[in-house]
Amino acid sequence: MEARYNFKEIEPKWQRRWEAGDLYRVTEDPGKPKFYCLEMFPYPSGNLHMGHVRNYSIGDVVARIKRMRGYNVLHPMGWDAFGLPAENAAIHRGIPPAQWTWSNIANMRRQLHAMGISYDWEREVATCHPNYYRWTQWLFLQMYKHGLAYRKKAAVNWCPSCATVLANEQVVDGACERCHTPVMRKDLEQWFFRITAYADRLLEDLQQLPGWPDKVKIMQENWIGKSTGAEVIFTVAGSGQEIPVYTTRPDTLYGVTYMVLAPEHPLVEELTAGTPYADPVAEFVQAARYLSALDRTATDKEKEGLFTGAYAINPVNGERVPIWIANYVLMEYGTGAVMGVPAHDQRDFEFARKYNLPVKAVIRPADGELDGAAMTAAYVADGVMFNSGPFDGVPNQAGIRKVTAYLESIGKGKARINYRLRDWLISRQRYWGAPIPMIYCDRCGIVPVPEEDLPVLLPEGVEFRPTGESPLTYCPEFVQTTCPQCSGPARRETDTMDTFVCSSWYFLRYTSPHSQEQAFKRDKVDYWMNVDQYIGGVEHAILHLMYARFFTKALYDFGLVGVEEPFQNLLTQGMVLKEGSKMSKSKGNIVSPEEIIDRYGADTARLFILFAAPPERDLEWSDQGVEGCYRFLNRVWRLVASYAEAVRQAGGPLGIKDHADRELWCLLHATIKKVTADVEERFNFNTAISAIMELVNGCYRYQDSVPEQEQNLALMGEVLRKLVTILAPFAPHIAEELWQGLGGRASVHLEAWPQYDPAALAAEEVTLVVQINGKVRDRLQVPAGLEREKIEELVLKQDKMAALLAGQQVVKIIVVPDKLVNVVARRAS
Repeated sequence: MEARYNFKEIEPKWQRRWEAGDLYRVTEDPGKPKFYCLEMFPYPSGNLHMGHVRNYSIGDVVARIKRMRGYNVLHPMGWDAFGLPAENAAIHRGIPPAQWTWSNIANMRRQLHAMGISYDWEREVATCHPNYYRWTQWLFLQMYKHGLAYRKKAAVNWCPSCATVLANEQVVDGACERCHTPVMRKDLEQWFFRITAYADRLLEDLQQLPGWPDKVKIMQENWIGKSTGAEVIFTVAGSGQEIPVYTTRPDTLYGVTYMVLAPEHPLVEELTAGTPYADPVAEFVQAARYLSALDRTATDKEKEGLFTGAYAINPVNGERVPIWIANYVLMEYGTGAVMGVPAHDQRDFEFARKYNLPVKAVIRPADGELDGAAMTAAYVADGVMFNSGPFDGVPNQAGIRKVTAYLESIGKGKARINYRLRDWLISRQRYWGAPIPMIYCDRCGIVPVPEEDLPVLLPEGVEFRPTGESPLTYCPEFVQTTCPQCSGPARRETDTMDTFVCSSWYFLRYTSPHSQEQAFKRDKVDYWMNVDQYIGGVEHAILHLMYARFFTKALYDFGLVGVEEPFQNLLTQGMVLKEGSKMSKSKGNIVSPEEIIDRYGADTARLFILFAAPPERDLEWSDQGVEGCYRFLNRVWRLVASYAEAVRQAGGPLGIKDHADRELWCLLHATIKKVTADVEERFNFNTAISAIMELVNGCYRYQDSVPEQEQNLALMGEVLRKLVTILAPFAPHIAEELWQGLGGRASVHLEAWPQYDPAALAAEEVTLVVQINGKVRDRLQVPAGLEREKIEELVLKQDKMAALLAGQQVVKIIVVPDKLVNVVARRAS
């Protein structure tokens, strides 16, 4: 072995060997337990960032250890390659999105190779490849056949200056991120997936995922937002038109003092037509179009409203209440109408006080009174109904049921379950996405593209115009087609699919990525699914994970897969920060992975990113920490290099000869036990690496304290081989080189993961009873087999013993090895 650690030669050398030897190629093997390890695939932006390095390093450690533990491991990688950034880059650079995307993929693939991640590159997929999006389109058609895909009018974000539709992420503080013009809402015909049909299963099946973080499950529960209440029918005074309202608090119906409609509610224009309220209400409605749903519902945003001049009739007491419109009510939630009960809802209370609307209390504390006019905040606790006609004195929880039953009896309402979850809008007025495979025929209506005609290919050379419509609209060779049913002239759908559709099934494609006949082969899916360990950022806790779960359940119902949940276990890693902030170009705090790899090597980059913090927590970047990990790898190199030739020649049994040998042997097995548990049970990679560092320190202590000619080379060879083996998942390149230096012939990554010896751990420490003149004074934990002289020295150095022996002369010390020490002492004369 060379005396110097030269990562610039070592890392490319082993990457080439792994690739040439197909070390990570995997096929189905029923004779082995399988393990599907998957990190969320990246958008090919052009370069890896430190968040990528963290995500993929975590997954690689898990995959490598599972292989060494005897599992048949599927560890694939691909590219979430469609999306708006590529289209914007194409417009900005004047190059096709495909060219920009494939160039970025090539560069990021090269960077991943340089990191030494153990991917089976034969399974690589890219969602923008026709062989992939053909099957995305096929899956859309299956959704359509089963009634889960449909078309309706829906609101989108519209920038009047750019004359284009914006995705939600392009709207910043209510304005276009590019030109800063206020964004408005505009209605367009859109395609949806009926995810609400799976709301209950998506909610209930979270209980089947004990391997998911509780915070992610809670986020999904809140997003689904299941609530139980009643639909109440108010009527418009004078016309009798019905206004259904959903409420979880029918017990407060007698406290309604106003009603609020969403500005988009279809009744608003009708209620105000021909009245003095028409113009101001129209202006208010227009202004509301420039607010995002997030801004309108945020708790810290001031609520704005306007009276329509109309009144509604409360069905339980016949009272007339004014109908307002307000920006905090959304048409897409509930029925687009809410009843205002300011005494018992804080948002309603603040709105009522702002506009001088009455506050009528109808729930009071069980042992107190409540005056609506004097209230300074809404009363939202349980209590007793009053001011509520026949329900006075009823506890309000019982009142919820009783009032609901009364509404049903008079035909003015019914019990209802409501969900916050809304159907998934998948239409995008973009070019760079999977075309929606539908055709519009004036004679036949909406007609699906026949499956045998897939894929519907994206055309090349499209023109990008700032009209808000898909660039495909202006591509006649794409748009103009014939109807599959009547063979008459027809036109293609020009919207493309939300990129979340592509990422909702990619984990299935990995199981048979080259299949030309199917999206995925059932026997392959049955062998590999579900994903045993999924790893990615918590920012995907809701949308991506929810959509992937929905897709899997739908495909299970279609008979295409045999599992209902895609990801058995989930690890959400924290962000990589520098100076307390997330790395970003705008903050100038980016650290390039390539620069770190070029300066210190991939193994150092991996080791630091795993050692600096537990994976679920945010990681603060530290140049000193990187330097420290580089120094540690150099220490490992020097240690192995100093013994390599000698241990290769050493033979015979280990033969634990003395305490120094036993101490090193016990430390080795304690390290194996800790590293195994930390990685497999807790994902505590930082403490696992710390234990490996302690083992290296123990090896140096042995080297320094035991004369060279007395060192047990057979033992040291065994310790170093095990050390390199448990280091291999974390720092795979240096481990290969060290393994070879120690005489290993095959790859260290094909070695079995070491097993610890319980006997070695049992003998590691013993408890010594310490006496003075036969009386027990202390107990000490000491290494088993510690020599008599060292025991005497250790006992007399203890502060407690020194205090007890003050003024006394030690006559003798009696030692019963591994059991007892008795100090015989007498008063000094």
